[in-house]
Amino acid sequence: MQNTHYQRFELLVFDWDGTLFDSTAAITRSIQLAVKDVGGTIPSTEQAAYVIGMALGPALARAAPDVPKEKYPELSQRYRYHYLRQQEQLSLFDGILPMLHQLRERGHKLAVATGKSRLGLNQVLEQEAQLRPLFDATRTADETAGKPHPLMLQELMAELDVPPEGLLMIGDTTHDLYMARNAGCASVGVAYGAHDPTGFADCQPLFTAANVAQLQQWLLEQA
Repeated sequence: MQNTHYQRFELLVFDWDGTLFDSTAAITRSIQLAVKDVGGTIPSTEQAAYVIGMALGPALARAAPDVPKEKYPELSQRYRYHYLRQQEQLSLFDGILPMLHQLRERGHKLAVATGKSRLGLNQVLEQEAQLRPLFDATRTADETAGKPHPLMLQELMAELDVPPEGLLMIGDTTHDLYMARNAGCASVGVAYGAHDPTGFADCQPLFTAANVAQLQQWLLEQA
């Protein structure tokens, strides 16, 4: 479909967990159970949720500071075990799929920048097969630098030939929003994911959406 709408942003980059995918509670619980399994101090729900969006290794180290480094491989394995037991019950937030289709029809390029591993993202894209053709490119934390380092966005801009001012990052954590700032790009926060949106102010997002419907409306009107 030919795009007749003025585009402020050519490329819209979405975080995955807590932004597109309703997985925050499952990830938080999996972190807590993994830390318990290896004998560490179980992090609070807030502490576990804070690390969502980071690469798995640094995330688990932050969530379990008293777990010795030699136990990190076991900690990662236990996290994956608990998360995979829940993965098939998880799904996209209501309204995400039609929103992405509308944005594609408007002519936007769409991409994903996630703290998931490549294996993890590929698994969930197979589970949500209707999503794969909607994205022009994806980046995962294990194949580049983890958030809030800007490398994921820099690589996406290079691959899709988009300048920093043409990219908008959409995410539910300060890791996402700081990554956008570090890359010289604009951002939009969502308040229905892992981080309390009162912490977004320093990141200066253009907007914070309370729900998917608000996000869709803002993107269609302002992006």
